[in-house]
Order: sequence, then structure tokens, then C-alpha cells
Amino acid sequence: MSFAPIRTRLLYLLYFINFLYLLSPANAGAQSPPSATYAITHAKIFTLAGSTIEDGTIVIRDGKIAAVGATVEVPAGAHVIDAKGLQVYPGIFDSITQMGLREIGAVSATVDSTETGGYNPDVVAATAVSPSSEHIPVTRAVGITEVLAVPGSGGFDSGGGGNVIGGQASAIHLAGWEIDEMLIKKSAAMVLNWPAIETQTFDFATFSRKEKPYTEAKQEYDKQVNELTDWVERARHYSQAMEKGSGAKYDRDLKLEALAPVIRGELSLLVFADRSREIRNAVEFCDKQNLKMILAGGEEAYKVKDLLHSKGIPVILRPMLSLPPEEDDPYDRLLSQPAELAAAGVKFAFASFDNSFARRLGQNAANAVAYGLPYEEALKAVTIYPAQVFGLGDQIGTLEQGKLANLIVTNGDLLELTTDVKYLFIKGQLTSLDNRHLRLYEKFSKRPKAQ
Repeated sequence: MSFAPIRTRLLYLLYFINFLYLLSPANAGAQSPPSATYAITHAKIFTLAGSTIEDGTIVIRDGKIAAVGATVEVPAGAHVIDAKGLQVYPGIFDSITQMGLREIGAVSATVDSTETGGYNPDVVAATAVSPSSEHIPVTRAVGITEVLAVPGSGGFDSGGGGNVIGGQASAIHLAGWEIDEMLIKKSAAMVLNWPAIETQTFDFATFSRKEKPYTEAKQEYDKQVNELTDWVERARHYSQAMEKGSGAKYDRDLKLEALAPVIRGELSLLVFADRSREIRNAVEFCDKQNLKMILAGGEEAYKVKDLLHSKGIPVILRPMLSLPPEEDDPYDRLLSQPAELAAAGVKFAFASFDNSFARRLGQNAANAVAYGLPYEEALKAVTIYPAQVFGLGDQIGTLEQGKLANLIVTNGDLLELTTDVKYLFIKGQLTSLDNRHLRLYEKFSKRPKAQ
């Protein structure tokens, strides 16, 4: 007797079960009907656009904030959430992540964050984002409603990116069945990993560090900068041909076409650099080429804070709970930097730079408060400031009439570790807080005790 028909039926059954799982509300981030109207009443509302409302109401309709204030009337037929004793904040914005691009770092089949080759300006993160990533519900359960998915940047867990130009970062909501439902801005910034003068290399054959002469390292650096300059110049000429010439008179180049908005100042350059020398060189390059720069990383941004302020360059800071950059630096060097940047008038935001640290983004900002950063600045650095940096401040980041209803209701201070998110809205839809971590907690908390 052949077992082939039985195996075939079992395979079909497994495919069907997997299909049902992918359609499950918990996996997709089940949301309320888009047309539902909500009224959150008697809440303490941190609008971040003005003073805090001690006892206020927010009305959500058609995906947006219809009204917010202390004397707002509840519309007839609205779903009312009594938030007495609770607090309402704008949703958190994690401005550099690998969300939807990297699932399990050690399993290459689940990683789609970096393309081959050094220059990939035509790569767009949104085309590779997986809406069914398990990182998404885990991340939004702590109040993060939108993120920037950044290609070609490596990650905090996985080291730096392997590209010079990594591609275009996409701003996405953390809910939706497909990427078109999640998109806020398909191209929010172009990723550039600024070259460094590396005088040390790691020899995997001997598992030891090898010293390289400075002159040799400087030659390699100059070569990379010259290549980058050549790309920018070719993109500038290509952009001029696009604007003034006929399409029949030049060969189409998708890479140069993707760089054209950067050349025209329509798309910012998200430059990854940490050391002060690298930052200065990157600022000088962008200034000379007339490019809009956003600094990412910036471990030594405090050393060039006056330069960053004078050029109006914002900074996206790495997680601060790590060793100081130099062995002679004080232990709190990274923790005290945000307060220094704020005092110097440099706009900055906090980011996780990966997926595993995203759920602690609020506490990362709180640590900076403990080292001198004003509390409201910390709140703004995970909400309105990243939205403004990437040109989304008119849509998200504060609780104002007409903005997208991306907001959270909590039982305490948003930046405190012990605070729980009670309700979460994305585009005005009440969104599930269920996630893999919660399900595992509930499963193993019911495990019988050993006799």
C-alpha cells in the first residue's frame, strides 16, 4: 500500500493550519473596524503640543484625532473608554530599526536587511518588510506605534552594515496585513555608512587583531570617499539630464535615479558615524555637496555639538547602556551625552538600532533623564522629534486635532519600566496587544510546580 496520498493530505493539512495561523488576529495585530469612533475620557493627556491636560477627552474618528481637550463632548454612538487614573501619550517612534527585515539573526533565510555590493541606493526597505514578523507585536505591546525600517545598516546586535550606500529607509506603522497598509513614508531617508580610517583589522585565521599602518588605512579611506564623491557627481549630472533632457537621450540608471532626490535636497542622507573625526568629515562632505544630513549613531557627537548645532544637523542616538567609546572615558559618558546635546540646542532622538532593544526604548530615554536630560525632552525624543527629523511631524508625534490617531493609554509614566500599556491605537484603530512573549509567559506561568 502506498502512503503517498496520506502524505499529500497531511501536507495540505499543515499548509492549511499555517494559513489559519497567519490569518489569526494575534499574528496580524487585530484591529477594530476602521470606521469606529472612540472617546477616551477622564484621562491625563500628554499632548506634547502644549500643556498637559489633567482631566481630558480625546475623540478618534476616521483614523484621526477629531478633538482633544478638557471640555470635549463625547459623540453619540462612540465607543467610550473610561481612562480615569490612566495616562494618554502619542505612540513611541523608534527611528532606526531592523523591523520586518531581520527575524532571527543567526538564520540567514530570515534576514533581508542588506543587499550585495557597496552601493545600493535603489534598494527600498518597504519592499522587504515582512508584516507577519513576530517582532512587530512584541514591539508595539510596549507602546511603539511606528518605526523606521533601515536597510544596509547592520544593527546593534549584528555590527555595522556592509554597504556604503545601504538603500532607502521606510517609515511604517506597526500594524497591517500587508506593507501598503503599514506605510507612512516609503522613502524617508537614504542610508550612508560613512567610511572610517581603520588601523586595526581582525584576522579570522588566527583570531587576533592586526595593526595596519596609518598611511595605508588613510589611502583606503580616501579611496572610499573619492568613490562616494564620484557617485554623487554622477547622480547630479543624471538629475540634470532628467530635468532638462529627453528620456530618449540618456540611458536609464536606476541607482542614479534613486540618488537624484538626495541631490535635489528632497531626501535626507542618514549618515552612520560615531567618532568625532568621522562626524566632522561627514558634515564637511555633505556641506560641500549641499546634501541634507541626519547623523545616526553619534557616540562622540558631544565633541562636535557646536558644529552640529550650527549646521542644523539632528542626531539619532544609539542605546546608551554599553561601554564608553574610549577606555579613558567616564562610565556615564553615553548616558550624559543627551543632556549636553539638548543644552547645545541639537535636536536628537533615541533609537534601538535593531529589534531586540526596541521594547526598552522608553527606559533608554528615562536613563538620560537620570543624567540631566529634562523629562519633557526625553518624551519628545521618542515621539515628536523623530517624526520631525524624518518629515512626518505634521502626521504623528503629538496629540492634536487632525493628526493620525497613533496613541497609547498607560497605567503610569510612559518611560517607567513597570508601566503597562492598556490600550493602543494605530491609525485610529484599537490594536491587539497580544504577542509571542505574552503567550509564552501565560503558558509557563501555569506550569505545575514540581512535587
